[in-house]
Amino acid sequence: MSERRDLRDGDPPEPVALVTGGSRGLGLLLARELAIRGMRLVICARSSDDLARACEDLRERGAEVVALPCDVSDSAAVQKMVGEALTHFGRIDVVVNNAGIIQVGPLDAMTVEDFHSALGVMCLGPVHVTLAVLPHLRRRGSGHVINITSIGGKIAAPHILPYACAKFGAVGFSEGLRAELAGTGITVTTVVPGLMRTGSHLRAEFKGNAAREYAWFGAGASLPLVSMDAERAARRIIAGGLSGKPEVTLTPVAVAAARMVGLAPAPTTRLLGFVNRLLPKPPRHGTSRSAPGWKAGRDLQSRLHEILTAAGHRAAKQFNQTNGRDQFPRPREG
Repeated sequence: MSERRDLRDGDPPEPVALVTGGSRGLGLLLARELAIRGMRLVICARSSDDLARACEDLRERGAEVVALPCDVSDSAAVQKMVGEALTHFGRIDVVVNNAGIIQVGPLDAMTVEDFHSALGVMCLGPVHVTLAVLPHLRRRGSGHVINITSIGGKIAAPHILPYACAKFGAVGFSEGLRAELAGTGITVTTVVPGLMRTGSHLRAEFKGNAAREYAWFGAGASLPLVSMDAERAARRIIAGGLSGKPEVTLTPVAVAAARMVGLAPAPTTRLLGFVNRLLPKPPRHGTSRSAPGWKAGRDLQSRLHEILTAAGHRAAKQFNQTNGRDQFPRPREG
């Protein structure tokens, strides 16, 4: 990463980017990319430990960064976080709404609390953050809002229903926000990624038959022909967002899926119903369980799956997904 230049007398201050969910995975990569482009950083996330490791990573790369613990589903906490960021740097030029969670499993294993959690972080979270920063951007008459949604916000795949509900809302908010802010000097970019190799499968929550749900999701999030290199994705996202593009769709699979649902919604729905029949069946009454990806992977105990997810595990180590500990599944010997 290029070193940040020193300010000389009379030089304008370097712009400031706020990245939610900036402590790991795609958020950390987006923060790195913004720093390469000479921006000072505010990163927020719920885990102070993750933030501390992310700060160390970014500062070692020459970035000027402030880390602020914050749950973006809490409007009051967001107002406080944005106020602290403005007090520290005096400005915010770029907002990247990236914070996310995912629960994977059949509808019968989900609870209403799962939907509330997903909607709070990924639908209301961008609303809270954007509305908190927007008065400052309006006074400046410029700025960029980059909303990380998902192909799951264009086509509702089975076994990720709370996630899809939240991402559909995020897409609608982002597209409507761009229309509302047209002509103000503030651009809004809707980012629609497909699967990326960020190591996020180790932090996802798997429900129902957790090990079998982890098997299909972890492989999809790791295989090079299905998922995208996350560093390349981060470069494309930031380039598109800072140039003011209306939408950035990533991965050929995501592009094809978005076109398919737009051109042939009924056949797409039938196809998704067929896919649902191939996914793990809901467990019998009383046997449903929930586990984070790293635990579900250990329960799976599959050498083949370890091979299929090797790229995802490498990404997890690189992008702060392991809690600072060895969380990788360990298959049995023999």
